[in-house]
Amino acid sequence: MFSEKKVTQSQVLERNLIANNTSITGDINSEGDFRIDGTVEGSIKTLGRVVIGVKGIVKGGVECSYADIEGRFSGKLVVTELLSLKKTANIKGEVFINKLSVE
Repeated sequence: MFSEKKVTQSQVLERNLIANNTSITGDINSEGDFRIDGTVEGSIKTLGRVVIGVKGIVKGGVECSYADIEGRFSGKLVVTELLSLKKTANIKGEVFINKLSVE
């Protein structure tokens, strides 16, 4: 008469913010998105999106699905889907991508 609805595990979307004047040294692993307006020295691994703001600086490695870069990045960047570069972006190092969008 009544069917049981199967509860599927929904994807948890977390949004992490590294604010201006904040500095982090070390490795970060997450399933959520990141917005970086401060400084990160180390690696970031996520299934989500990484946004490096105009004042953001990342030194190290980033592995993600999507990336939007407006600030500075140096290291190894691996983007499995789309990398979007804004006119203020400054990248030094190795870049491995699937698709590229340049402003």
